[in-house]
Amino acid sequence: MRNKIKTIFTIGLSAIFLACPLFAETVVLKFHSFPPMPANSNAKFVKPWGDKIEKESGGKLKIEIYPAMQLGGKPPQLVDQVRDGVVDLIWTVAGYTPGRFPRLEVFDLPFLPGSSLATSQAAQKFAETVGAEDLKDYKILAVHVHAPGKIHTKDKLIKSVDDLEGLKMRGPTRVISKMLEGLGATPVGMPVPQVAPSLSKGVIDGMVVPWEIMPSFKLQELTKSHTEVSGDRGLYTTPFLFLMNKAKYDSLSDDLKKVIDANAGMALAKLAGELWDGFEGPARKLAVDAGGEFHELSGAALADMKAAGDQLIKEWIADAHSKGMDGEMLVRTARDLIAKYEN
Repeated sequence: MRNKIKTIFTIGLSAIFLACPLFAETVVLKFHSFPPMPANSNAKFVKPWGDKIEKESGGKLKIEIYPAMQLGGKPPQLVDQVRDGVVDLIWTVAGYTPGRFPRLEVFDLPFLPGSSLATSQAAQKFAETVGAEDLKDYKILAVHVHAPGKIHTKDKLIKSVDDLEGLKMRGPTRVISKMLEGLGATPVGMPVPQVAPSLSKGVIDGMVVPWEIMPSFKLQELTKSHTEVSGDRGLYTTPFLFLMNKAKYDSLSDDLKKVIDANAGMALAKLAGELWDGFEGPARKLAVDAGGEFHELSGAALADMKAAGDQLIKEWIADAHSKGMDGEMLVRTARDLIAKYEN
Protein backbone atom coordinates (compact mmCIF):
# COMPACT_ATOMS: atom_id res chain seq x y z
CA MET A 1 0.00 0.00 0.00
CA ARG A 2 2.82 2.36 0.94
CA ASN A 3 4.53 1.81 -2.46
CA LYS A 4 1.24 2.45 -4.27
CA ILE A 5 0.74 5.75 -2.44
CA LYS A 6 4.34 6.72 -3.17
CA THR A 7 3.87 5.95 -6.87
CA ILE A 8 0.64 7.96 -7.07
CA PHE A 9 2.32 10.88 -5.28
CA THR A 10 5.32 10.77 -7.64
CA ILE A 11 3.14 10.68 -10.77
CA GLY A 12 0.99 13.54 -9.45
CA LEU A 13 4.03 15.66 -8.60
CA SER A 14 5.52 15.05 -12.06
CA ALA A 15 2.28 16.15 -13.69
CA ILE A 16 2.28 19.36 -11.67
CA PHE A 17 5.88 20.13 -12.66
CA LEU A 18 5.19 19.47 -16.35
CA ALA A 19 2.06 21.61 -16.32
CA CYS A 20 3.73 24.52 -14.58
CA PRO A 21 5.31 27.05 -16.99
CA LEU A 22 8.11 27.62 -14.49
CA PHE A 23 9.31 24.08 -15.10
CA ALA A 24 8.53 23.91 -18.84
CA GLU A 25 11.33 22.42 -20.91
CA THR A 26 13.58 24.91 -22.65
CA VAL A 27 13.36 24.84 -26.46
CA VAL A 28 16.84 25.00 -27.93
CA LEU A 29 17.13 26.46 -31.44
CA LYS A 30 20.32 25.66 -33.33
CA PHE A 31 21.61 28.50 -35.51
CA HIS A 32 24.10 27.77 -38.31
CA SER A 33 26.01 30.13 -40.60
CA PHE A 34 29.26 30.54 -42.52
CA PRO A 35 30.98 33.65 -41.07
CA PRO A 36 33.25 33.32 -38.03
CA MET A 37 31.81 34.28 -34.64
CA PRO A 38 33.46 37.74 -34.52
CA ALA A 39 31.82 38.72 -37.85
CA ASN A 40 29.21 41.45 -37.59
CA SER A 41 26.38 39.16 -38.69
CA ASN A 42 27.00 36.83 -35.75
CA ALA A 43 28.39 39.06 -33.02
CA LYS A 44 26.29 42.19 -33.56
CA PHE A 45 23.11 40.89 -35.17
CA VAL A 46 22.28 37.25 -34.43
CA LYS A 47 23.79 37.05 -30.92
CA PRO A 48 21.92 40.14 -29.59
CA TRP A 49 18.77 38.85 -31.31
CA GLY A 50 19.17 35.49 -29.58
CA ASP A 51 19.78 37.13 -26.21
CA LYS A 52 16.60 39.18 -26.67
CA ILE A 53 14.60 36.08 -27.64
CA GLU A 54 15.84 34.24 -24.56
CA LYS A 55 15.03 37.15 -22.24
CA GLU A 56 11.56 37.83 -23.66
CA SER A 57 10.66 34.13 -23.55
CA GLY A 58 11.63 33.92 -19.89
CA GLY A 59 14.33 31.44 -20.77
CA LYS A 60 11.94 29.08 -22.56
CA LEU A 61 13.80 29.69 -25.84
CA LYS A 62 17.56 29.37 -26.11
CA ILE A 63 19.64 30.03 -29.22
CA GLU A 64 22.79 27.96 -29.78
CA ILE A 65 25.08 29.61 -32.33
CA TYR A 66 27.30 27.49 -34.59
CA PRO A 67 29.42 29.82 -36.78
CA ALA A 68 31.88 29.00 -39.56
CA MET A 69 29.88 25.94 -40.74
CA GLN A 70 30.67 24.08 -37.51
CA LEU A 71 27.75 21.69 -38.03
CA GLY A 72 29.09 20.59 -41.40
CA GLY A 73 28.38 21.24 -45.05
CA LYS A 74 29.21 24.21 -47.25
CA PRO A 75 27.58 27.68 -47.33
CA PRO A 76 25.31 26.87 -50.33
CA GLN A 77 23.78 24.00 -48.31
CA LEU A 78 22.49 26.21 -45.49
CA VAL A 79 19.11 26.84 -47.11
CA ASP A 80 18.53 23.09 -47.39
CA GLN A 81 19.70 22.48 -43.84
CA VAL A 82 17.11 24.84 -42.39
CA ARG A 83 14.34 23.78 -44.77
CA ASP A 84 14.89 20.11 -43.94
CA GLY A 85 15.18 20.66 -40.19
CA VAL A 86 18.84 19.70 -39.88
CA VAL A 87 19.18 23.07 -38.11
CA ASP A 88 16.52 25.48 -36.85
CA LEU A 89 17.91 28.86 -37.92
CA ILE A 90 20.33 30.14 -40.55
CA TRP A 91 21.76 33.38 -41.88
CA THR A 92 23.13 33.21 -45.41
CA VAL A 93 23.47 34.86 -48.80
CA ALA A 94 20.50 34.10 -51.07
CA GLY A 95 22.71 34.00 -54.16
CA TYR A 96 24.97 31.27 -52.80
CA THR A 97 22.30 28.87 -54.11
CA PRO A 98 21.89 30.00 -57.76
CA GLY A 99 18.36 29.79 -59.13
CA ARG A 100 16.78 28.97 -55.77
CA PHE A 101 15.39 32.46 -55.14
CA PRO A 102 14.83 33.83 -58.65
CA ARG A 103 12.64 36.79 -57.69
CA LEU A 104 14.88 38.02 -54.88
CA GLU A 105 17.76 37.95 -57.35
CA VAL A 106 16.50 41.30 -58.62
CA PHE A 107 18.30 42.92 -55.66
CA ASP A 108 21.64 41.72 -57.09
CA LEU A 109 21.21 43.92 -60.16
CA PRO A 110 23.75 46.73 -60.69
CA PHE A 111 23.08 50.35 -59.74
CA LEU A 112 19.80 49.43 -58.07
CA PRO A 113 20.59 49.75 -54.31
CA GLY A 114 20.51 52.79 -52.11
CA SER A 115 21.54 52.64 -48.46
CA SER A 116 21.34 49.35 -46.59
CA LEU A 117 18.55 50.85 -44.46
CA ALA A 118 16.30 51.73 -47.41
CA THR A 119 17.16 48.68 -49.51
CA SER A 120 16.78 46.22 -46.60
CA GLN A 121 13.26 47.46 -45.90
CA ALA A 122 12.52 47.23 -49.63
CA ALA A 123 13.85 43.65 -49.75
CA GLN A 124 11.76 42.64 -46.74
CA LYS A 125 8.57 44.10 -48.23
CA PHE A 126 9.39 42.51 -51.59
CA ALA A 127 9.88 39.10 -49.90
CA GLU A 128 6.51 39.42 -48.19
CA THR A 129 4.67 40.34 -51.41
CA VAL A 130 5.78 39.81 -55.03
CA GLY A 131 8.74 37.63 -53.95
CA ALA A 132 6.83 35.50 -51.43
CA GLU A 133 6.90 32.40 -53.65
CA ASP A 134 10.69 32.21 -53.25
CA LEU A 135 10.50 31.75 -49.47
CA LYS A 136 7.26 29.81 -49.03
CA ASP A 137 9.13 26.84 -47.49
CA TYR A 138 10.58 28.90 -44.64
CA LYS A 139 9.59 31.02 -41.67
CA ILE A 140 11.05 34.40 -42.63
CA LEU A 141 12.75 36.23 -39.79
CA ALA A 142 14.27 38.93 -42.00
CA VAL A 143 15.50 39.61 -45.51
CA HIS A 144 18.04 42.42 -45.68
CA VAL A 145 21.06 43.58 -47.69
CA HIS A 146 24.54 44.93 -47.10
CA ALA A 147 25.56 48.48 -47.95
CA PRO A 148 26.57 48.83 -51.62
CA GLY A 149 29.66 46.80 -52.53
CA LYS A 150 32.95 48.21 -53.79
CA ILE A 151 35.73 47.02 -56.10
CA HIS A 152 38.92 45.85 -54.39
CA THR A 153 42.09 44.54 -56.05
CA LYS A 154 45.49 43.47 -54.84
CA ASP A 155 47.40 46.24 -56.59
CA LYS A 156 45.58 47.71 -59.63
CA LEU A 157 43.42 50.75 -58.92
CA ILE A 158 40.27 50.59 -61.06
CA LYS A 159 39.56 54.00 -62.63
CA SER A 160 37.61 52.86 -65.69
CA VAL A 161 35.89 49.85 -67.19
CA ASP A 162 39.03 49.17 -69.25
CA ASP A 163 41.04 48.64 -66.07
CA LEU A 164 39.00 45.52 -65.27
CA GLU A 165 39.90 43.85 -68.56
CA GLY A 166 41.35 40.41 -67.91
CA LEU A 167 41.35 40.63 -64.12
CA LYS A 168 40.16 37.54 -62.25
CA MET A 169 37.50 38.95 -59.94
CA ARG A 170 35.50 37.10 -57.30
CA GLY A 171 31.75 37.38 -57.73
CA PRO A 172 29.44 36.42 -54.84
CA THR A 173 26.39 35.48 -56.93
CA ARG A 174 25.33 34.53 -60.45
CA VAL A 175 24.10 38.02 -61.37
CA ILE A 176 27.10 39.85 -59.94
CA SER A 177 29.47 37.47 -61.73
CA LYS A 178 27.62 38.31 -64.99
CA MET A 179 28.05 42.00 -64.17
CA LEU A 180 31.81 41.54 -63.78
CA GLU A 181 31.95 39.63 -67.06
CA GLY A 182 30.07 42.46 -68.77
CA LEU A 183 32.69 44.87 -67.46
CA GLY A 184 35.50 42.83 -69.03
CA ALA A 185 36.71 40.93 -65.99
CA THR A 186 36.96 37.16 -65.65
CA PRO A 187 34.46 36.28 -62.92
CA VAL A 188 35.27 33.59 -60.36
CA GLY A 189 32.31 32.63 -58.20
CA MET A 190 32.91 31.73 -54.55
CA PRO A 191 31.52 32.32 -51.04
CA VAL A 192 33.37 34.95 -49.05
CA PRO A 193 35.28 32.51 -46.76
CA GLN A 194 37.23 31.37 -49.85
CA VAL A 195 38.29 34.89 -50.87
CA ALA A 196 41.34 35.35 -48.61
CA PRO A 197 43.06 32.08 -49.57
CA SER A 198 42.20 32.68 -53.23
CA LEU A 199 43.82 36.12 -53.12
CA SER A 200 46.91 34.71 -51.38
CA LYS A 201 47.31 31.92 -53.94
CA GLY A 202 46.70 34.16 -56.97
CA VAL A 203 43.46 32.42 -57.92
CA ILE A 204 41.85 35.86 -58.08
CA ASP A 205 43.18 39.41 -58.49
CA GLY A 206 40.42 41.06 -56.51
CA MET A 207 36.78 40.97 -55.50
CA VAL A 208 33.63 42.99 -55.00
CA VAL A 209 32.44 43.19 -51.38
CA PRO A 210 31.18 45.90 -49.03
CA TRP A 211 33.64 47.32 -46.52
CA GLU A 212 31.76 45.62 -43.68
CA ILE A 213 32.88 42.04 -44.32
CA MET A 214 36.55 42.77 -44.98
CA PRO A 215 37.84 42.81 -41.37
CA SER A 216 36.30 39.39 -40.63
CA PHE A 217 38.69 37.83 -43.16
CA LYS A 218 41.46 40.51 -43.06
CA LEU A 219 40.81 41.36 -46.69
CA GLN A 220 42.00 44.94 -46.16
CA GLU A 221 45.49 43.46 -45.69
CA LEU A 222 45.31 41.44 -48.91
CA THR A 223 43.94 44.17 -51.21
CA LYS A 224 45.47 47.62 -51.46
CA SER A 225 43.40 49.26 -54.23
CA HIS A 226 39.80 50.25 -53.59
CA THR A 227 37.23 51.80 -55.96
CA GLU A 228 33.88 53.28 -54.92
CA VAL A 229 31.19 54.86 -57.09
CA SER A 230 29.67 58.31 -56.69
CA GLY A 231 25.95 59.06 -56.66
CA ASP A 232 22.92 57.82 -54.76
CA ARG A 233 22.96 54.28 -56.20
CA GLY A 234 25.61 51.72 -55.35
CA LEU A 235 27.38 49.33 -57.69
CA TYR A 236 25.48 46.34 -56.28
CA THR A 237 24.23 44.62 -53.15
CA THR A 238 22.85 41.17 -52.38
CA PRO A 239 20.05 39.83 -50.17
CA PHE A 240 20.81 38.07 -46.89
CA LEU A 241 18.33 35.53 -45.53
CA PHE A 242 17.65 35.07 -41.80
CA LEU A 243 15.36 32.04 -41.83
CA MET A 244 13.75 29.54 -39.46
CA ASN A 245 12.58 25.99 -40.08
CA LYS A 246 8.83 26.21 -40.65
CA ALA A 247 7.94 22.99 -38.80
CA LYS A 248 10.00 24.05 -35.78
CA TYR A 249 8.20 27.38 -35.65
CA ASP A 250 4.81 25.66 -36.01
CA SER A 251 5.69 23.32 -33.13
CA LEU A 252 6.14 26.20 -30.68
CA SER A 253 3.47 27.20 -28.19
CA ASP A 254 1.47 30.34 -29.01
CA ASP A 255 3.35 32.40 -26.43
CA LEU A 256 6.74 31.43 -27.91
CA LYS A 257 5.51 32.11 -31.45
CA LYS A 258 4.59 35.60 -30.27
CA VAL A 259 8.15 36.14 -29.03
CA ILE A 260 9.57 35.10 -32.40
CA ASP A 261 7.06 37.20 -34.34
CA ALA A 262 7.75 40.26 -32.19
CA ASN A 263 11.41 40.00 -33.21
CA ALA A 264 10.96 39.32 -36.92
CA GLY A 265 9.74 41.03 -40.08
CA MET A 266 10.10 44.67 -41.05
CA ALA A 267 11.37 45.88 -37.67
CA LEU A 268 14.21 43.35 -37.79
CA ALA A 269 15.03 44.13 -41.43
CA LYS A 270 15.16 47.83 -40.56
CA LEU A 271 17.48 47.14 -37.63
CA ALA A 272 19.74 45.10 -39.93
CA GLY A 273 19.83 47.95 -42.45
CA GLU A 274 20.84 50.44 -39.78
CA LEU A 275 23.55 48.10 -38.49
CA TRP A 276 25.04 47.31 -41.90
CA ASP A 277 25.19 50.99 -42.87
CA GLY A 278 26.97 51.66 -39.58
CA PHE A 279 29.53 48.89 -40.14
CA GLU A 280 30.92 50.53 -43.30
CA GLY A 281 32.84 53.49 -41.83
CA PRO A 282 34.94 51.63 -39.24
CA ALA A 283 35.77 48.86 -41.74
CA ARG A 284 36.82 51.39 -44.39
CA LYS A 285 39.09 53.09 -41.86
CA LEU A 286 40.98 49.83 -41.42
CA ALA A 287 41.72 49.84 -45.16
CA VAL A 288 42.94 53.44 -44.87
CA ASP A 289 45.14 52.50 -41.92
CA ALA A 290 46.51 49.55 -43.90
CA GLY A 291 47.84 51.99 -46.52
CA GLY A 292 45.24 51.42 -49.20
CA GLU A 293 44.76 53.68 -52.22
CA PHE A 294 41.29 54.88 -53.15
CA HIS A 295 39.37 56.12 -56.17
CA GLU A 296 35.78 57.25 -56.65
CA LEU A 297 34.28 56.59 -60.07
CA SER A 298 32.34 59.48 -61.61
CA GLY A 299 31.71 61.17 -64.94
CA ALA A 300 32.34 59.25 -68.16
CA ALA A 301 33.94 56.27 -66.40
CA LEU A 302 30.87 55.80 -64.24
CA ALA A 303 28.55 56.30 -67.24
CA ASP A 304 30.37 53.47 -69.07
CA MET A 305 29.90 51.19 -66.08
CA LYS A 306 26.21 52.07 -65.80
CA ALA A 307 25.71 51.35 -69.51
CA ALA A 308 27.09 47.85 -68.97
CA GLY A 309 24.79 47.54 -65.96
CA ASP A 310 21.75 48.57 -68.00
CA GLN A 311 22.54 45.85 -70.54
CA LEU A 312 22.69 43.24 -67.78
CA ILE A 313 19.31 44.37 -66.43
CA LYS A 314 17.77 43.94 -69.90
CA GLU A 315 19.23 40.43 -70.11
CA TRP A 316 17.98 39.59 -66.60
CA ILE A 317 14.45 40.73 -67.48
CA ALA A 318 14.47 38.57 -70.63
CA ASP A 319 15.74 35.60 -68.62
CA ALA A 320 13.03 36.14 -65.99
CA HIS A 321 10.38 36.13 -68.74
CA SER A 322 11.75 32.83 -70.08
CA LYS A 323 11.13 31.36 -66.60
CA GLY A 324 7.55 32.58 -66.45
CA MET A 325 8.15 35.66 -64.32
CA ASP A 326 7.34 39.30 -65.06
CA GLY A 327 10.86 40.70 -65.08
CA GLU A 328 9.86 44.31 -65.73
CA MET A 329 7.44 44.24 -62.80
CA LEU A 330 10.05 42.76 -60.46
CA VAL A 331 12.64 45.40 -61.35
CA ARG A 332 10.09 48.22 -61.17
CA THR A 333 8.78 47.01 -57.81
CA ALA A 334 12.26 46.75 -56.32
CA ARG A 335 13.18 50.25 -57.49
CA ASP A 336 9.89 51.74 -56.29
CA LEU A 337 10.24 50.13 -52.86
CA ILE A 338 13.80 51.41 -52.43
CA ALA A 339 12.64 54.93 -53.35
CA LYS A 340 9.70 54.61 -50.94
CA TYR A 341 11.88 53.71 -47.97
CA GLU A 342 14.36 56.47 -48.77
CA ASN A 343 11.64 59.05 -48.09
